[in-house]
Order: sequence, then C-alpha cells, then structure tokens
Amino acid sequence: MDTIAFSPIGIIHSLFRGTVGVPIQPSLSQGALGTVEVYPEYMEGLASLDRFSHIYLIYYFHLSKGYSLTVKPFLDAASHGVFATRAPKRPNGIGISVVELMRIEKNVLHIKNIDIVDGTPLLDIKPYARTFDWYATTKDGWLADKTQGVTHHCADDRFTDKNTAT
Repeated sequence: MDTIAFSPIGIIHSLFRGTVGVPIQPSLSQGALGTVEVYPEYMEGLASLDRFSHIYLIYYFHLSKGYSLTVKPFLDAASHGVFATRAPKRPNGIGISVVELMRIEKNVLHIKNIDIVDGTPLLDIKPYARTFDWYATTKDGWLADKTQGVTHHCADDRFTDKNTAT
C-alpha cells in the first residue's frame, strides 16, 4: 500500500496562530480555550459525546513540512528517534491531543487545554475513557527525569520550515 488518503471532518480553532509559542502538550496549556468546528455532514456523529469530560482530537500537522528520523525534542538536548518523541515533524504528520470537552453547541465543540495551531484539519474524535485509556505508567523513557516541575513549555522554532530535513 503506497498511500492512504484522509479527508478532514472539521477544523480546529485556537488562539495560536503559528507554530512558535504553542504549548507542547495539553497538560501544559494552562487552560487555553479553543473550539472544534465539525463539518455539518458529520454532526450526527457527535451524539452522546457530551457525556464525556475529555476527548482525543486526531489531526493533521498541516504546517509541518518534511521530517527527520532523529530529533532533539523539547525538554532534552540529546537526539532521539522521532517515534520516541512527540515531535510534529513525522513521516506521517498525524497529531493527537487529549483535551477537556466543556460543551457542544450544534456542530461546535468548546474545549480547554488546547495545544493545537488555529486552522488545523481535524481527522477524527474519540472519547477518552479512564477505564480503557489510563495506565499507571512505570517507564517514561528518556522523559523520566525531564518532566519533574514542568508547568508550562511552549514550542520554539526547532520544527519550523527553516529546520526541515527529509
């Protein structure tokens, strides 16, 4: 199989207009608000979603061009394989974030703790279910000693076009 094609089901809106300055994870976004506009033809698929407090947003890194198989991620000066990081420059530019769902008005989801650039194409939504999705993590890999005390960290320019490699 050479290619897989996806069509967006909506668009994500946030206060973050570019890649620099975006929180690097939802847990570090300090309550940043946003909305998700689900295209009207997919609105029926939102039925019962309002019964969940958190959702996964699966999206396309539309501003990320190229990739490297090794990167120096945020919070570390050492290089790691891209699949051992959450870096946006990936062979397939797919992102995932868990955000808090505050309310739904027709086809618009109001969310909190967003770490996504405005205008990002939405590929899918899935409910976060603590019973299925929570694990008592025992190994955090290279991040184990890097995340203690991190309360806010925003993206710099390390993954912008000027730093593109393929």
